[in-house]
Formats: sequence, C-alpha cells, structure tokens
Amino acid sequence: MRQLRTSIVVAIAVITGIIVLVGYFIELPVLENLRIILLHYAVIFIAVALIVGVVNLVQVHWKKFQNRQPGGVYSLILIISLLVTIIVVGYFGPTSTPSLWIFSNIQIPVASSLIAVLTVVLTYTGVRLLKRGLNLFSLLFMATVLIVILGTVSFQGFRIPGLSELRTWITQVPAVGGARGILLGVALGTIATGMRILMGSDRPYGR
Repeated sequence: MRQLRTSIVVAIAVITGIIVLVGYFIELPVLENLRIILLHYAVIFIAVALIVGVVNLVQVHWKKFQNRQPGGVYSLILIISLLVTIIVVGYFGPTSTPSLWIFSNIQIPVASSLIAVLTVVLTYTGVRLLKRGLNLFSLLFMATVLIVILGTVSFQGFRIPGLSELRTWITQVPAVGGARGILLGVALGTIATGMRILMGSDRPYGR
C-alpha cells in the first residue's frame, strides 16, 4: 500500500513538472492553461507554507519566553515586532506612510548594522588568517578588505587618490564576476535537481 502511494505521488509530481516545463516551450492553449492553473496552485501552497512557518516561528519563540530560556526577552521582542508589523501593513497597506516608516527607521538601520558587523568580522578573520601564516590568498584577502574599507570611508573629507576608483573596480568587476559564477552554479544545480525529480530519481515529496 505504501509502495503504491509512493508511486502515485511520484507520477503526479513528474506529470506536473513535465506539463509546466513543456508549457514554456510549446505554444498550445491546453498546455498553457494547465501551466497557469498549476502555477497558481503552487503560489497558493507557497503562501500557506509561509503562514505555517510564521505560526511555527511564533510558537517556538513563545515557548522559549514562557520557559524563561536564555534570550527569551528577545523572543518576546520578535513576536511583538512581527505582530505590530503585520497589523500596520495589513491595515494601512504596504506603501502607506506607517509601513514605509517601519521600513526606513527600523529595517534599514538593522540591515546597516548587520553590514557593519560583517565588516568587523571580515577584518577579524583577515587578522586571524595572517596569524596562521602568510600566503598569497591571505594577503590578497586582507588587501581587498582594506581597499574596500578605505575606499568607502573618508577621513575628515580626505580621500586617498585613486583608492575610490580601485574600490569601484573591485566591487564591479571581480566581485560581480564571482557573484555571477555562483549564480550560474546555483542555476545549474537547480536544473540538475529538477531533472532528477522529473525522472523520479529524487523523491523529497514521498518521504
């Protein structure tokens, strides 16, 4: 019985994936309508999964606060912030003045603070790399970090000549090239995983 149920699930997943995939390449009204319907169902399922995830997040942090575990106060702050944001955005709308105030005065400062922490962590990591031993990659890493940091900030209006241009080149050429390489790798991995699921080799939905 379990084997039959697994086979039915695999068949539904494979047929659904093939319909959606073929619908992008073959212009048939039937395939296009089926593809749109399936994508709409997928969006609904994703929204439901998001709601379930949010509810689970609230439950976990509420239990942490109730049991007075370490960091329980932060869990309560997270729950209150989540509820306030949902109420404000749901009542006034995502583009209203209160919603934009929350985004501009809370979300952006928190994100900027995380970026500042990341800068400190990168600097500390570079110092530890130098302590472990000098090599080409550690020196290149430290030089890149210093150039980016010094090229971004100014010392009482004074900037080192040419450093800002070098920083711009680093962030726009090698960094963008590396990011595109990572995105291509993710895309190829996603395609390979999708093909394995379509062929029934991987069955994450049947577990």
